[in-house]
Amino acid sequence: MQVSRRGLAAGAAVGGGLLVAWWWLPRSFPNPLTAGEGEYIFDAWLKIGRDGVVTVAVPQLEMGQGISTLLPQVIGQELGADWRQIAVEPAPISGVYGNVPLARRWAHLWDPMTAGFSDDLDKSIADRLSATERFTATADGTSIAAFEAPCRNAAAAARAMLAMEAAERWGTKWEACKVEAGFVSLRDQRASFGELAQGAAKRYPPDPPPLRPDPPAEEIFSAVAAGNASEASPFPRIDLPSKVDGSHQFAGDIRLPGMVFAAIRHGPSDASELTGFTEDAVAQLRGIKGIVKSKRWLAVAATTWWGAHQALDAMQPQFKVSYPVESVEVAARLDTFLKGGDAYRVAETGFGSAGMERVDFARRYEVEPALAAPLETASAAARFDGARLELWMATQAPEQARRAAARALGITVESVVLYPMPAGGSFDARLEHDHAIEIALIAREVNAPVQLTWPRREEMIRSRPRAPAYTLMGAQLAQPNAGLAGGIDALRVRIACPPSALEFGERLFRDRTSWAAIRESAGQKDALACEGAVPPYKVPSLVVEHVPVEVGLPTGRVRGNAHSYTAFAMESFLDEIAVAHSREPLSYRTSMLGDDIRMAACLQRAAQLAEWNGGADQSGQGLACHRIGDVDTGGRIACVATVRGAQGGLRVVKLSVAVDIGRIINRDIARQQIEGGLIFGLGLALGSAPRWRAGLPATLNYEDIGVPTLTDCPEIEIALIPSGAPPADPGELGVAVAPPAIANALFSATGLRLRRLPLLSDGL
Repeated sequence: MQVSRRGLAAGAAVGGGLLVAWWWLPRSFPNPLTAGEGEYIFDAWLKIGRDGVVTVAVPQLEMGQGISTLLPQVIGQELGADWRQIAVEPAPISGVYGNVPLARRWAHLWDPMTAGFSDDLDKSIADRLSATERFTATADGTSIAAFEAPCRNAAAAARAMLAMEAAERWGTKWEACKVEAGFVSLRDQRASFGELAQGAAKRYPPDPPPLRPDPPAEEIFSAVAAGNASEASPFPRIDLPSKVDGSHQFAGDIRLPGMVFAAIRHGPSDASELTGFTEDAVAQLRGIKGIVKSKRWLAVAATTWWGAHQALDAMQPQFKVSYPVESVEVAARLDTFLKGGDAYRVAETGFGSAGMERVDFARRYEVEPALAAPLETASAAARFDGARLELWMATQAPEQARRAAARALGITVESVVLYPMPAGGSFDARLEHDHAIEIALIAREVNAPVQLTWPRREEMIRSRPRAPAYTLMGAQLAQPNAGLAGGIDALRVRIACPPSALEFGERLFRDRTSWAAIRESAGQKDALACEGAVPPYKVPSLVVEHVPVEVGLPTGRVRGNAHSYTAFAMESFLDEIAVAHSREPLSYRTSMLGDDIRMAACLQRAAQLAEWNGGADQSGQGLACHRIGDVDTGGRIACVATVRGAQGGLRVVKLSVAVDIGRIINRDIARQQIEGGLIFGLGLALGSAPRWRAGLPATLNYEDIGVPTLTDCPEIEIALIPSGAPPADPGELGVAVAPPAIANALFSATGLRLRRLPLLSDGL
């Protein structure tokens, strides 16, 4: 691979020994972009070349979600460029690209002492620290919220600068010029971006930038809203052609002069220790370039990865397990704490606990751990010259990965250069950076460029699954003379699960091992671990409690996160109340929505698509809905799952879905994300839960966790509902809504109520 400065991502230096109040002071950063030959920098977000190519810097990891198309589309539409002239490059790590919404959302993870005093203070701290800490992490669907505005401002400024250059040449006012399709024009005069770029880049743009009246969006035609659109998008994915023809480069594709290839063998957990291996077993093997021993893993570098892998097999590394995790013990602890553990209130609405005088209807729901299991396992390449480390890797938190690698080698973070690579899927797995530390140490010991790729077994062993959760739902129902039976006056939600977000924060921001993170967060309430438990329904009284449980198993982030178990419990519970009181599930939900017209529209549209008949008489149809985010900006989804008898049992044959995600920037990417989320949710519902025995995962391959295959995928029909609300992320909505919809459909078809996820984990 040829390395150029355009592909380089190295952060700007931040000095130490600063005063306590330093981060309140105004900060400015040098423009992090570097102009290539014939390119002119207009802003930290874009460059324009003499050939007319507009190169957009994208500071977020492309992991299949389409962000390397969405942000360039925002710039292209605001700028007035032709889509065919748009190019992309990874943005350098810089405070310019701080992800403020995510920093604010995770404020209590990296700064628990100051977070939560007031909204204004939280925002101010997030503004400062996202910049000074170069926090550009990709997570929680915050990319558009964080970067659409700066992208639009940069593009609008560049458009004005191009118009100014043209106007001076033509002796007119720049406001009279029209900018579209890659040209600036005035009546019969026209100049391309490439012709104007050099002069335009030297001009000062107006302040504020002259934004177009309408924000970037793709029109939702009536056919699209009906879910029947077949016309091609005017903004096809930029990364699609190279992914189809195989030329798209991932970390595993990097080749450097003199490179060797490393294989690794981990102990069952962070707390296991390498106790021995047979080094003499590789004495006769050819191509071995080095053996690297760590306290908790063993690696071999060789001229081929397979040779290194075979050497590890021959050496038979042995580990001592300090914490022999057993799945049965995890379940037992969750059960014990759900019944009697100390609870912390994380949400309260209406009359709160004062509104519940009795419990008329109660159910318990159990959700087992779930793995991210991305298609691409952890992979990285590195070169270390004794003072400077170069890293090629996919990471959702690049600055945190750089710092972890720097600490491992005892060098400054400015001595670590990161070349961002795309991820072949992530589902939040690449928020962890264990492999950055490992390859840094291996590169130092073997004294040669090296590439490390985990096999699937190591990915499974080192994965931190989404936390298991046991939920107890209790409702006080309205008296029969108060209206229809089954109305909810008060609702109490008690969730027993590890404080998973706090654990994750300890690893990400303080570089702790999993077991140290568990100790630091033990017994603390974690609102993010209960996210999604406040439903979109108007309930007079609601209380959500978290019972923190140490299950002896490190936990982390997986697509959907807490929404994948809170939505399952809530929507299953409401379905049970509706059935017990002979209420039709659609009208029952609609009656409790209050003024959430957007969710009501989703429910009605999904029912229309599925030809909903009430879910009765063994129809095999089940309904669920969910909202991620707040009332004003949150995304909404409603799903009707249909199951039918098939050879060997029942099969999900169709998912009918209506979605309101506000203004849609790119409808194809929105649909792809919703479909992908639904299939991920299908896997959570009907797959197999990972198991642990004596500290070692019994789940080591894809087939062990029941990842859906092409033949398992049902027909999916999606209606995108036009909305003027701000854009909401579509990526996790399907993950949350699919399992309860499928569970309710299975009940409709069989009369069996399954309250454990995966639904068939204990058989029928």
